[in-house]
Amino acid sequence: MIALRALLLLASCGFLSAATDFRDNWHQWRGPEATGVSPRAKPPESWSETNNVRWKKKLPGLGHAAPIVWDDRVFVLSAVAFGPKREPVYTGVEGAHDNYPVIQKHRFVIQAFARKNGAVLWEKTLWEGYPHEGGHYTGSLISNSPITDGKQLYVSLGSRGLYALDLNGKVNWEKDLGKMETRHAHGEGSSPALHGETLVLNWDHQKQSYLMAFNTRIGKQLWKVKRDEMTSWSTPLIVEHEGKTQIIVSATGAVRGYDLKTGRVIWECRGLSRNVVATPVSAKGMVFAANSYDWQAMLAIRLRGSQGDITDSTNVVWKLNRLTPYVPSPLLVDDTLFFLRHNQNIISIVDTVTGKNVEGPYRIPGIREVFASPVAADGKIYIADRSGNTIVYGFENRKLSFRSVNR
Repeated sequence: MIALRALLLLASCGFLSAATDFRDNWHQWRGPEATGVSPRAKPPESWSETNNVRWKKKLPGLGHAAPIVWDDRVFVLSAVAFGPKREPVYTGVEGAHDNYPVIQKHRFVIQAFARKNGAVLWEKTLWEGYPHEGGHYTGSLISNSPITDGKQLYVSLGSRGLYALDLNGKVNWEKDLGKMETRHAHGEGSSPALHGETLVLNWDHQKQSYLMAFNTRIGKQLWKVKRDEMTSWSTPLIVEHEGKTQIIVSATGAVRGYDLKTGRVIWECRGLSRNVVATPVSAKGMVFAANSYDWQAMLAIRLRGSQGDITDSTNVVWKLNRLTPYVPSPLLVDDTLFFLRHNQNIISIVDTVTGKNVEGPYRIPGIREVFASPVAADGKIYIADRSGNTIVYGFENRKLSFRSVNR
C-alpha cells in the first residue's frame, strides 16, 4: 500500500484509546512481539473503497518502510523526489542495471497521522539531497521502518543518518554514520531494534560491516563491533533468555547471537546463503532464521547452551532446505510457523518443535509476487502481493480457511 503512495487504515482495528503496553500497538517492524502478530487487534477480513475503510490518505512520496502505530498516532516515512533529473554515473558496480534510470534529489520525510480520522498532525523533513546509490527496481529509497518506545521515535535512514524525535516531531538528537555501499547497489533496508534504553542498528554492506548500540536518551554510542559480512537487509531481533538479553542477526556468513550489554558474540551458526533479507523470529527459547537466494535454508536454533560455533551441534534442532522465504519474513503464531517460498504465492505451515508440515504447502489463489511479510491478528492471516491484492485466511486448530481476497 505504501508503494502506491496511499496510507489506508482499516476500520475496526481496535484500541483507539490510550494504550498501556506495547501489545496494544504496532510500534516496530514485525509488530509488538516481533513475530508478525498483533495479539489484541481485531481487523476486518474484507474491505473495499466503500466498506470497512475508516480513512485513506495520499502520501507525498514513495516508501517501503512499514507504518508504525502508537496510541492515537500512525507514523509513516516517505522519500519524496523533487527538482531536475540527471543521468546516473555508472562505475561498473555489479547489478548497476537495477539502479534507478535517473537520479533526483529526495526529501526523506516522516509524517504523523491521527489514527481516528487520518488528519496530518505534523510532517518533518529529516534529510534532503542526491542519493549516492539507487536501488532495486522493485523498491524505494526508504525501506527502514521506524520504531518507538512511546517516548521518542527512532528513525534509521541508513546513509542519511540516525534520528531520535519526540512524538510531536522535534529532533532530539541525530547521528551521521557514513555511507553504505550495498551489494548490487540494491539499497538499504535494515530497521533499528530497541530494548529499554538501548537502540541497536545493523550496518552490513560491501565495506566494513558493524553492529552498533546507542543510548536512546542522548544518542551516545555504547559499543560498535565489526562483522565479517557482506550486505544484508535483515533487522536485528532482540530476545531475553535465561535472564540475559541477546541480539540475533541473520546474515550470509552466519546467524549470530550478541550480548546486548557488550556486543560480544555469544554463538554463531552457519547455513544461510547470500542476500539475507528475512528477519528471524523467536519464542520459547528457540530462534528461526531463513533465506532463499543461492540455496534454500531454514534453521531452528535452541538458545539454551548455545556457545561458540553451533553449526554442527544439537543446538540446531532442525533444518529445512526447500520452500523457504527470501524477502518476506516468517510469521510465528503460537507453535506454528508460516512462511512463503522465495517471493512466491506458496505457503508452508510448520510445527516449531519438529519442523514438520502441519498442513500444506499450498499455492495461494488470488495473489502472485509477494515481497510483504505476512501478519496475523484475531485468528486471521493477511498476505499482500506487490500489486496490492491481499488474501485473508482464518486460522483455527492449525488449519487455514479461505476468507477473502481484497483488491
